[in-house]
Amino acid sequence: METEKWMELALYTLPAVVTGGVAYLMMQKFVNLDENRRKFQLLRDNQKQALPIRLQAYERMALFLERINPLKLMIRVAPFSNDTTDYMNLLIQNIEQEYEHNVTQQIYLSDEAWVMVVNAKNAIIQNLRNLATDSEIKDADQYRMKVLSSLMETESASQLALEFLKSEIKDFI
Repeated sequence: METEKWMELALYTLPAVVTGGVAYLMMQKFVNLDENRRKFQLLRDNQKQALPIRLQAYERMALFLERINPLKLMIRVAPFSNDTTDYMNLLIQNIEQEYEHNVTQQIYLSDEAWVMVVNAKNAIIQNLRNLATDSEIKDADQYRMKVLSSLMETESASQLALEFLKSEIKDFI
């Protein structure tokens, strides 16, 4: 008789346990889906706000690369004396000032893009220094001509970095 009562209790309890388990699993899935939906919504909202800021950072870096392009830099910055070293230092100082003005933009750029920008800046500075050591150059005007002729032979590092920035922007727009 006692076994029958246990059996009857089990028959009543088993469907309740199964129903409770199914309800728990369904609620768990619902909660997880809702949480994922909220995370997605938050991410989408953040991207809506971050995209204009990121685009502005890429614009600033494009402007920076244009301004440190030796051709445009020498048009904008005229020598104040005939000394080659003074003019080279003036050009490098302008590049460094532009860089310092835009250094905070790195937080919005990808690591690869930032490395390209820094490498372009360093390559331009190194090229300006290397050209200034030429013993044939007597004054700032000859130095300018030497820099311009070297640009005709190879593509500027700023142009390469700018092309990289443009390709990267196409990926996230």
